[in-house]
Amino acid sequence: MANTRIYLDHNATTPLGAAARSALQAALDVWGNPSSIHSTGRQARSVVEKARVQVSRLLGCESDEIIFVSGGTEGDNLAVHGLAISARDDRKNLKGAPHVISTAIEHPAVRGALAQLVREGFELTDLPVSSEGHVDPTDLAAALRPETVLVTVALANHEIGTVAPIAALAKVARDAGVLFHTDAVQAAGKMRIDVRALGVDAATISSHKLYGPKGVGAIFVKRGLWAHPLVCGGHQEHERRGGTENTPAIAGFGAACAETQEALHADGPRIAALRDSLEAQLLAIPGAQRQGPQEGRVPGTTNISFQGARGELVVIGLDLEGICVSTGAACTSGSVEPSAVLLAIGVPVSRARQAIRFSLGRSTTAADCDVVAEAVARVVARVRAANP
Repeated sequence: MANTRIYLDHNATTPLGAAARSALQAALDVWGNPSSIHSTGRQARSVVEKARVQVSRLLGCESDEIIFVSGGTEGDNLAVHGLAISARDDRKNLKGAPHVISTAIEHPAVRGALAQLVREGFELTDLPVSSEGHVDPTDLAAALRPETVLVTVALANHEIGTVAPIAALAKVARDAGVLFHTDAVQAAGKMRIDVRALGVDAATISSHKLYGPKGVGAIFVKRGLWAHPLVCGGHQEHERRGGTENTPAIAGFGAACAETQEALHADGPRIAALRDSLEAQLLAIPGAQRQGPQEGRVPGTTNISFQGARGELVVIGLDLEGICVSTGAACTSGSVEPSAVLLAIGVPVSRARQAIRFSLGRSTTAADCDVVAEAVARVVARVRAANP
């Protein structure tokens, strides 16, 4: 086993950054309840509100449009379910079942929220996606109905990295009077996000995807909109998410957003160049094939299949060599089923089972990419020989 591990699974989670660690540790001593009006409580409230401003600056919105939640999964559920329920209740003139629109390549958090809406009587339309994971705004326009209350499409795909034309899609929805949510979990920290320019009504991000602590995330909800709460019984977060705020985690999250915003200009091009270098070396392996687009991706993501080598066996083999990669979304890593994303973009089942997601991050070096490429070639050859 290698002495030093190489981590290329940043889409699953990122290591805690220096700024986040420092802010989190400092906030551990700020133990008051942010809802208390005495000085100890106000001290905690100050920490939470500072972080709210830091998160809002990363997204280009106002701080009172940020709701803190426990992470991307809760954020997607609150945004998708909460907005859809509220919009349904506001639309007293619906002639048929309330209708939502999405795609089959969304993260399981969004797909789960949509499934819950279907169980509650909503109808769901999944837009077609191209072989590279692209969504056409004209398909959205054709799918809209008088009963449509919400559209949700991810800004960046979690497995193949495709960046969706969210501004164009959101305009189609807005022109029809329909709310638009984007899951920006895999985009935040990797590309500049301006929710005003995108024209979305809601967006979800997660702390641990951008070098912050786990267990905290946020949703942007446009001022004036109401998201029906999932967690009730408290007045926190503008009445939209009950429960005492996790002050230390929120502090770390805010610091991570501030640090990421400062580093984004330099990190993006550097990581993209490393990704392209690694990808070229991997595609030189006989039987290797990329899933997803060459252009129009977030900087650090590449998804490569190796003919004749089951993905999970390659992941295990690389792990034994000190290299961390994955076969897809961490939330579904325990599944034996092939990736729903890859199947939705037309990848054959056999090839989908051979796919590996490599996701680079802030700490990745050119030397790391060379070591990984050499190790992948060895491991793939070994897996193929053992499983002809």
